[in-house]
Amino acid sequence: MKQFALSFLILLSASLSACAQPAAAPTAGTAPVAETAATPGEPAYAAGTPEARAREALQRLDPRITVERIGPAPLPGFREVVAAGQVVYVSDDGKYMFSGGLLDLANRSNLSEAAMAGVRKSILATLPQSDRIVFAPNGPARYTVVVLTDIECGFCRKFHQDIAKYTALGIRVEYLAFPRAGLGSDDYRKMVAVWCAPNRQQALTDAKNDRPVPMTACARTPVDMQYRAGQRMGLEGTPMMLTADGKLLGGYASPEDLLRRLKAVQGEVAAG
Repeated sequence: MKQFALSFLILLSASLSACAQPAAAPTAGTAPVAETAATPGEPAYAAGTPEARAREALQRLDPRITVERIGPAPLPGFREVVAAGQVVYVSDDGKYMFSGGLLDLANRSNLSEAAMAGVRKSILATLPQSDRIVFAPNGPARYTVVVLTDIECGFCRKFHQDIAKYTALGIRVEYLAFPRAGLGSDDYRKMVAVWCAPNRQQALTDAKNDRPVPMTACARTPVDMQYRAGQRMGLEGTPMMLTADGKLLGGYASPEDLLRRLKAVQGEVAAG
């Protein structure tokens, strides 16, 4: 219990410290306004309910914990809690807590991931399509994948080098920004320049190939908002790939492997 509580608080502290970093703007050009979306306020839980006891248990660990959702767990006597980008289970009396994937053995499904996917879907719905950098197939898209990307990440660059191959397979790629060095970093400033560029597609390609992207006049930037959304969605590394409805596809995958994963998620082929 102590070991989990410590790991949970370490994850939370890392998230909070990253969010607290100042969002320094590029020195050249017009400084854009960082557009942020506050984490939705937590619902009120009536005193004495299992939800309230679960919330109080987390507050005893750290009062800064922001809960995304508390609801009945798939197993009796527990509440399912989504907080700090992960799913935990707290007993209805608030005395016990555990983490890890809760598996439905009969149906061979990960119930914890299903809960997290629902939260990711809700968060993605708050991120406007107009703020995403999209690479679409020439014809109708067979699949859509949301990719949280970073400029410096090696596997992010490898993925982008093959962007034409992904789209040729009918995969629509929607990029969101996640400067893994944190808000205010040099990485962050480069990503702000990309999202402020008149041609975001070209600017992203240039940045991923170490070509400078000048800062242009920009009234606002969604980089902060997308970065915080990534933290809330449980991002642990880049690239993080999701379906449009929040299901986790994992990290880097070649064009052929990504197509296989997407087919598996849609139930077109057996997962394996």
